[in-house]
Amino acid sequence: MSEQSPQQNNQNITWQTSDISRQERWELLGLSGMTIWLTGLSGSGKSTIAFALENTLISQSRAVAVLDGDNLRYGINEDLGFSASDRTENNRRTAEISLLMANAGLIVVVPKISPFRMGREYARNIHAEAEIPFYEVFIDTPIEVCESRDPKGLYQKARKGIIKGFTGVDDPYEPPENPDLVIRSEQGDLPNHVTELMKLIEGSSF
Repeated sequence: MSEQSPQQNNQNITWQTSDISRQERWELLGLSGMTIWLTGLSGSGKSTIAFALENTLISQSRAVAVLDGDNLRYGINEDLGFSASDRTENNRRTAEISLLMANAGLIVVVPKISPFRMGREYARNIHAEAEIPFYEVFIDTPIEVCESRDPKGLYQKARKGIIKGFTGVDDPYEPPENPDLVIRSEQGDLPNHVTELMKLIEGSSF
């Protein structure tokens, strides 16, 4: 994604470089790409916050796309289950897509459980290598609050053993150790959370 070709194991392919540099594209189109990665338990408020942020950015005529974790499972990740290896691949694909879109100049918002630190670090590292801003935002909502919301009825099914390997119940969630922003969705209100994210975006410099 940077001016240098990324590493690739397959020696029979070659990274193709555009005649227009990223900086030229961004300046000509008035864009500034980055990825905002929202991680947290199911029911923490990730998607609600992400789409509220999208509305605010669109109202300002900013180029933005939301890559919701559930939505991606309808298409690009439909062949993946919920095993540790499948979750890792799910995360990798999402990270690579967000990087491509951010490179094109979009603000990419990714509301995704992404339970493993290693997966989130992968996303951060490939953005860093490409010199594209990446922000990890922890939607730090207690599991008791998530369960009380349970918008999809998933916690109830997990507690009954109907769903196996559910994050936070019988599968681990590794919270970020050094997130760029922490949001407590049970505290404050939605507009305040969007304001916090907008400050992060406006303060972006790489």
